[in-house]
Amino acid sequence: MKNILKSTLYVSGFVFLFSGIISCEKDFTDIGTSIIKNNIFSTESVLVDIAVENKPIERMRADNINVEPGQYLLGVYNNADYQKLEASLVSQVALPAELKYSDTIYVGDTTYISTIDTVFLKLPYQATLKDNSTDGPSYELDSVFGNLTEAFSLNLYQSEEYLNKLNPQDPTEGNEYLSDAVFQPTGSPLNSVVDYSFLPNENDTLIYVKRRTSENTLYATDTIKFTAATSTIPVPFARIPLDEVVFKQLIFDNYETSDFSSQDAFNNYFRGLIIEASGNDGSLISFNFNNASNPALNPSIEVYYTNTVLKGGTEVLHSNKKNTSFSLGGATLTRRSYYKMGNRDYPANEQIKIQGTAGAEGSISLFGADNDLNGIADQLEELRLKNVLVNDALLTLYIDQSADVSMVPERLYLYKDHLDPTTGKRIQSHIKDIFTENATFGGSVESEDEVKTKYSFRITDYISDLLSAETNYNPKLSLKALNPTDLNLNDTIFRPYSWTPKAVTLLNESPTNDTKKAVLKISYSQKGN
Repeated sequence: MKNILKSTLYVSGFVFLFSGIISCEKDFTDIGTSIIKNNIFSTESVLVDIAVENKPIERMRADNINVEPGQYLLGVYNNADYQKLEASLVSQVALPAELKYSDTIYVGDTTYISTIDTVFLKLPYQATLKDNSTDGPSYELDSVFGNLTEAFSLNLYQSEEYLNKLNPQDPTEGNEYLSDAVFQPTGSPLNSVVDYSFLPNENDTLIYVKRRTSENTLYATDTIKFTAATSTIPVPFARIPLDEVVFKQLIFDNYETSDFSSQDAFNNYFRGLIIEASGNDGSLISFNFNNASNPALNPSIEVYYTNTVLKGGTEVLHSNKKNTSFSLGGATLTRRSYYKMGNRDYPANEQIKIQGTAGAEGSISLFGADNDLNGIADQLEELRLKNVLVNDALLTLYIDQSADVSMVPERLYLYKDHLDPTTGKRIQSHIKDIFTENATFGGSVESEDEVKTKYSFRITDYISDLLSAETNYNPKLSLKALNPTDLNLNDTIFRPYSWTPKAVTLLNESPTNDTKKAVLKISYSQKGN
């Protein structure tokens, strides 16, 4: 009986103790940003001093050596509120397997003459099928920005510089190409019309190729379409005609030479295709150069030619239709973008410009000045003395509705950016909350009455570590248009790529912006007296 009573007391005591633990846990519970109040802790909030500045980007990594963008911009975007952008690229060209003029071996006095029917650069658009009627498919172009009624100029060149995956100074390291690097062309322009007028058109789904014999006699007209692997519906594509004479001398006449014996030999002979856009206005198009599921929809140089078979040198026996495709797509080829940006001088006002590619980012300083020069911001020191428990920290930036909002990014990204004064190297890293609270980190544009109004970032864990003195590392934060590679969270290092052209103007922390000023609000619990 005594043992039973003792056991009962032990169990009762354990239950009471466990209940007390749960009760204490509830004292500290926060649900989102709503704190359960009690008589021990009070919930308060504070607006932290911040400073938001423009941060123009001089250059950025723009190759596919470490990261395959897939998407490459081509065209011109000119908006008075942002930097003018002329986007171009250079790419290696894939050598087709078993490249030869004819599959048939002719003997005796039977020979053949190969003549080009047409040669062009094919650039398939990314598009959404809206309808497919008897009149043909109807598409809406995706990833096209800017003035769709104004053409830009396009020129194609052979690159003089070899596109090297390895660093020539240290072959054990990968190479890198920056967005402002200049590639020198060599030889004549490859396009048949210099300064080709490029205007995107969703209705360009086919071309007609006139087939001619070596004596220039028309013997057939082919309708050429390009389709996805799982569909028979033709997709829209841009076609830039190439100069047949130049192409014949440079490429076609050399099909079966040693320069075409391997991909490495060909890369050294034809070092890359420069696709260069220029002009005062126009549109900007994103093309997919890594369409693994539909290789036929990768950009390519298409050569259509005829083999005229002769007997005795004069008698035409028959004509054979041929086609060779030199792909520019796939992850094995080296390619890079280059961006020619406009004026980078921003007026000293309350606007913060965020523009993708090599445009601009925002730079954000938290907690104000360090007047005592001890390496810690004064406001941060004051908050530490209060010994608070951070419940929520929300950084909010509002869109300036007086600026152009036609290409507002759907999401921005926030990361740490610090220039090491000792080494001179830039240290860029992710904010802790992108790992610990990924679902609530934020950055997506928010709307009110169908108007895009602001961006918010929840950085509670990052701020909590600073206020608890777990870390004194409080570098500037950089704000950029989100790129798909930004969310590669394999490690804490941030790698700044950008091929999104979208742009937005934000308001800074100035009091004149009133309720729309940039602000960091910290909600916290503090033990009462």
